[in-house]
Amino acid sequence: MPDLSHIVKAYDVRGVVPDQWDERLAELFGAAFVQVSGAKALVIGHDMRPSSPGLSRAFGRGAVGRGADVTEIGLCSTDELYYASGALDMAGAMFTASHNPARYNGIKMCRAGARPVGQDSGLAEIRALVEEWAERPDAAPAPVAGPGTVQRRDVLPGYAAHLRSLVDLSAIRPLKVVVDAGNGMGGHTIPTVFEGLPLQVTEMYFALDGTFPNHEANPLNPENIVDLQARVRSTDADLGLAFDGDADRCFVVDERGEPVSPSAITALVAARELAKAPGSAIIHNLITSRSVPEVVRENGGTPVRTRVGHSFIKAEMARTGAIFGGEHSAHYYFRDFWNADTGMLAALHVMAALGEQDRPLSELVAAYDRYPSSGEINSEVDDQAARTAAVKAAFADRPGTTVDELDGLTVQGPGWWFNLRPSNTEPLLRLNIEADDAATVDKLRDEVLGIVRG
Repeated sequence: MPDLSHIVKAYDVRGVVPDQWDERLAELFGAAFVQVSGAKALVIGHDMRPSSPGLSRAFGRGAVGRGADVTEIGLCSTDELYYASGALDMAGAMFTASHNPARYNGIKMCRAGARPVGQDSGLAEIRALVEEWAERPDAAPAPVAGPGTVQRRDVLPGYAAHLRSLVDLSAIRPLKVVVDAGNGMGGHTIPTVFEGLPLQVTEMYFALDGTFPNHEANPLNPENIVDLQARVRSTDADLGLAFDGDADRCFVVDERGEPVSPSAITALVAARELAKAPGSAIIHNLITSRSVPEVVRENGGTPVRTRVGHSFIKAEMARTGAIFGGEHSAHYYFRDFWNADTGMLAALHVMAALGEQDRPLSELVAAYDRYPSSGEINSEVDDQAARTAAVKAAFADRPGTTVDELDGLTVQGPGWWFNLRPSNTEPLLRLNIEADDAATVDKLRDEVLGIVRG
């Protein structure tokens, strides 16, 4: 009996193949997904990991056995799968483990229109069925009388055309851009998306290779953008772009090779989206910079603060009718993209903003990057709740200080704030700090970590 508690996460399925799950379980997940969602048709895609094709086909067999028609789109990025789900109005399943090492794989599932499936929206029920059927094969329902069909479809041209219809780069000044695909799915999608645009592209690690021979496909880790930074400097490029393994996140470096904060990108894109839809709501999670709600208000929009995580962002997008949402992790969500996240569309916005004027990127984003911050600092602890409570007790009664617990512990004081959140999957506490000056950031960091690690 497999222990699914280790692989069914808050938003997806993710674990080591074949140790924690395999094609047999993937087939059960396909059948359970159809039974829980009621999907009559679904689209399935996968990344370049060695285990992805077999797992995705097994999931499809399970879905077909429950009577659903399957459209296979093969190799794709996660946001390309979301495009297919939205454009074809079908439920979807993407096989990827994003930035995790090669031995991992996973499933991101959605209902038609790219509506997410998470613990509170069907994933718990799917897990329960898979556990029941895996433990008692006789309990699994027999295949339906009329099994579904399977067809192949190429959606990459439509995906690229849709993105380019949302951001016009035809009239920008020519730009030199270095792109590090990290041997992930950006190497598959970028040539089609960027084709014919006024861009001189230097490609890095575009060969699809799910063993990640050059570096981990996680651009938020500073070690993984060192090569990109060096190439931007050596080629005098205007900017650099780094994508994660499934190419749904995009990280930006400026012409100096310096990282651009995802909060600054969120603020920049928010200003551009508000120019198209004045007065709209913009979603930001609670650990993005204060500059994000400030820029939103300055541009006539309404900032809406939410918890970290795509299911919360997408729910608030739907509830408020927001035009755009951004997270500190370089996930960017668009109403024009079925409220789903696409780093590629954010990248097009950045290049359009840069190419529409003559300043370098570092000067352009300076208006959106206003406060020193700590970045995310992780601490391994034995008792997340006790350590968090100790920090709360130390700060709660200080004059001018407010505390909220929307997502972990957020403490705000005069000219500063910090958030301390437990990891959902590891015994970690994650600390983010921002203040008016670097000295205050350092002081808060030392004090909070002294309590957390003491």
